[in-house]
Amino acid sequence: MTARSKRQSLLAAFIFLLAFLQVFAASQTVTPQPVTPQPVTPQPVAPQTVAHRFEVGGRDFLLDGQPFQIRCGEMHAARVPREYWDHRMAMIRAMGLNTVCAYMFWNMHEPRPGEFNWSGEADIAEFCRIAQKHGLWVILRPGPYACAEWEMGGLPWWLLRDPEMQLRSLYPGFIEPARRYLREVGRVLAPLQITRGGPIIMVQVENEYGFYGRDASYMAAMRQAVLDAGFDVPLFGCNPPQHLRDGLIPELFQVVNFGSDPARGFAALREIQPGGPLMCGEFYSGWFDTWGAPHHRGNTEKYLADLKYMLEAGASFSIYMAHGGSSFGLWSGVDRPFKPDTSSYDYDAPISESGAATEKFYLTRELMRAHLLPGETIPAEPPAPNPVQTFAPVTAAQTAPLFKNLPAPAAVDAAAPPNLEALGQPHGCVLYRITLPKGPAATLTAKAIADFGFVFLDGERIGIMDRRHAHSTVDIPARDEESTLDILVEAIGHINFGQEMHDRKGLASPVLLTLKTGGGNARELSGWQIYSLPLDAAQLSALRYEPSGMRGSTAPAFWRATVTLSSQADTWLDMRNWGKGVVWVNGRCLGRYWNIGPTQTMYVPGLWLRAGENEIIILDLLGPDNPQIAGMTTPILDQLRPALDFARGLRRQYTPDLAGAKPTWTGAFPAGASPCEIRFMTPVRGRYFCIESLDAHDGKPYAAIAELELLDKKGANMPIDGWVVIYADSEESMREDGTADNALDGQTTSHWHTGWSDEHPEHPHSLIIDLGKTREIAGFRYVPRQGGDDVGGRIKNCRVHVGDALVRKQ
Repeated sequence: MTARSKRQSLLAAFIFLLAFLQVFAASQTVTPQPVTPQPVTPQPVAPQTVAHRFEVGGRDFLLDGQPFQIRCGEMHAARVPREYWDHRMAMIRAMGLNTVCAYMFWNMHEPRPGEFNWSGEADIAEFCRIAQKHGLWVILRPGPYACAEWEMGGLPWWLLRDPEMQLRSLYPGFIEPARRYLREVGRVLAPLQITRGGPIIMVQVENEYGFYGRDASYMAAMRQAVLDAGFDVPLFGCNPPQHLRDGLIPELFQVVNFGSDPARGFAALREIQPGGPLMCGEFYSGWFDTWGAPHHRGNTEKYLADLKYMLEAGASFSIYMAHGGSSFGLWSGVDRPFKPDTSSYDYDAPISESGAATEKFYLTRELMRAHLLPGETIPAEPPAPNPVQTFAPVTAAQTAPLFKNLPAPAAVDAAAPPNLEALGQPHGCVLYRITLPKGPAATLTAKAIADFGFVFLDGERIGIMDRRHAHSTVDIPARDEESTLDILVEAIGHINFGQEMHDRKGLASPVLLTLKTGGGNARELSGWQIYSLPLDAAQLSALRYEPSGMRGSTAPAFWRATVTLSSQADTWLDMRNWGKGVVWVNGRCLGRYWNIGPTQTMYVPGLWLRAGENEIIILDLLGPDNPQIAGMTTPILDQLRPALDFARGLRRQYTPDLAGAKPTWTGAFPAGASPCEIRFMTPVRGRYFCIESLDAHDGKPYAAIAELELLDKKGANMPIDGWVVIYADSEESMREDGTADNALDGQTTSHWHTGWSDEHPEHPHSLIIDLGKTREIAGFRYVPRQGGDDVGGRIKNCRVHVGDALVRKQ
């Protein structure tokens, strides 16, 4: 018998004994059982009295001294109703996994400085106990930063009240609150480590810091903060392959994150960490959705092949996501440069948003079953899904017009419009009101809008400001008398990725009024009334409803409907009749909806419903086509309706003007998926950056860019706050999310891709970025489309222009 065979036999015997002693009873709970409409909250399960050892060995992870391959799946407690945690853990175990990985979101656990929340979906200790009940180990990822397409990446909004704030740094205003938070995490969760009889085997320090910075001293401070919090299990850090060296400290074990090509990812990991077990910290089963872009579906065949590679190589992994769930409430984040995330976090994961087994689930399960060691088992079948129900359309017969339900008096009188953070407001809307004198037609221009500004003159909507396209200008008609100007600003979530998380919300001053005639003199508007509208329980309880007389109106309003149900089964609200806003059911905020798609439904967990009357409140900022709401048994996740987008055509208002322009750089990129960094001979200045693809390595007519980063004189990535892609000659936006904004989103898993479903334009292809103002650029980094050697669109010959006059308005 070889040494490897002996290790496998010992491991098999150990797993058999561990399963018998620790999880025999739990394994019985995942056989199919009738699912009753009334969920039962699991009782707390005390940690075992037997402590175990988990270590990072020279080649393998070691559980009580024996090699252990981590087969992990990600699931976030905050995205699943607490009462459903038991069911979802059973699903993860039935998929053949032995570990669950869980982000924690600082902003949920510390909503105000020093005020901690460990109840409901924030009860992460109970989440860990339920995992242990089902024979699952836990990898904890407490932050302080998470990302996860969550509001501000999990960082609390109140950090931005400090005008000097430097997030994710040694700045005292950040590092001290972060240490306080981690101490509290340790107080609650350190007793649940494997060394004390609990299920927690590893704890992550920070998250993908290399995407954000390179300060190793910051990572060392974060590692020490986790140790000081009382964690004695192995700590680790994670980054994608191209950022593994950024912020690297030798004391911290590293894993690598990727969505494909595990051989390349692990090779990059071995360059910085020659020994120790191999692990993929985030292996992407699918991808998240953003408003206005196609629903993402992962390549299941490639996903399975890459999983098989890791299983056979003895590498450990965590499937991100095993179960995505929903970003309930106002917790959905915003991808950069500015792509708001949908409230559905289905992710095309093996376990659907509602907890049902998908085809990908069963294929994953069979793959895991084929790679179990002798004596290891998985449950015979997954648990039955929760029951579902429909209900016929009901009319929202009552409305509470927003302008009739403003708080009195106004929260603030201000010379210049303050942001939400200065108002002490974490989310929601703010109404900025001012009186305009009578006068001729003019143009209203704000310095910036964060995020959408619905502009009304005497109650009539006259325009919409839209951050997606840096559009903060609205025409004001002539006025025969004094008029009330209202700008209703919707904050749709703080950016959750990159330096752009310093994302303060509201109307940015100066706000100028420029006459269209008479020389176009501009004056700054001063003397605002500010109404804070946080969309919280207090605001909802104060609404005054009246019989609906607003059919066809575009004024913002809350609409109320009542539906009578016979059970507490799950359902999906059909939102296709409605415009844009937020939904509550029986006081529970389901999240945001938007008629442009791709999501056209909202998941309602049955336990939040009642047998009998149920109240549905819908805030619609645009006004519904038909104020009816119905319940469905399946979701609509992939229906785009671009014709309903109020910003349609804004990107097409500019066209390149390169005649006579001398290229800043001309050259060729090498073949393959590796990033290519270009330094200009001397730094150049300009407001616009244009990249032209002249041909592709595969000879086909397509161009693609996974990521485009501009470099300053020190070679550091320039922050992209305020940048906008104002022109792309072509982008695929129907059959896949190949939209041009992906070139700036910081995620190499996504990419810009020229059209291929309905059009196949030939080279050259160009993409132009408006940097907001003239900037000095010393070079750029081009990241090709990721994947194997067979992927298309990788640019070969290329030209780059930088200047102040590269576009003209059509």
